[in-house]
Amino acid sequence: MARSALQQVLDLVGKLFGSGRSGTKPSTRAGATDVRDSDYRFEYAPELDGDPDPGEVVWTWVPYEDDPRQGKDRPVAIIGRHGRNLLGVALTSKDKHPQYQVPVGTGPWDRQGRPSFAKVDRLLDIDPATVRREGAILSRAHHDDVVAAVRRLHERRR
Repeated sequence: MARSALQQVLDLVGKLFGSGRSGTKPSTRAGATDVRDSDYRFEYAPELDGDPDPGEVVWTWVPYEDDPRQGKDRPVAIIGRHGRNLLGVALTSKDKHPQYQVPVGTGPWDRQGRPSFAKVDRLLDIDPATVRREGAILSRAHHDDVVAAVRRLHERRR
């Protein structure tokens, strides 16, 4: 998939100046949306080749739950596919809701090296073209832990 020159420049700027800064963006900003159906499948096939794959941590726009017109660029663990899109869960460094979070350790997606947690209560539908950059490969064990928690929480909704 060819990437536009603008996307390549944005990727470079993100790499040079860091990522994950909070802020608000207009609702027309492309990025993740909430998964509203059960047409998804889990997969682990990471390959740091410039294209986002299941098993990777990527950076993309994620709207706030309480106001989808706003949000921020944040790390997301890709855990599978949703149609032509990717299925993901947001990562956070704040251990606030242990019943809905799975520890995934530390990685280069967090510049400060803080432990991260996958927020499994919210499944995200991500258009691969909206992924700003790949961050790292999530270990198979952490990926499997996240998938198991998503299954426990979301299978009863299917």
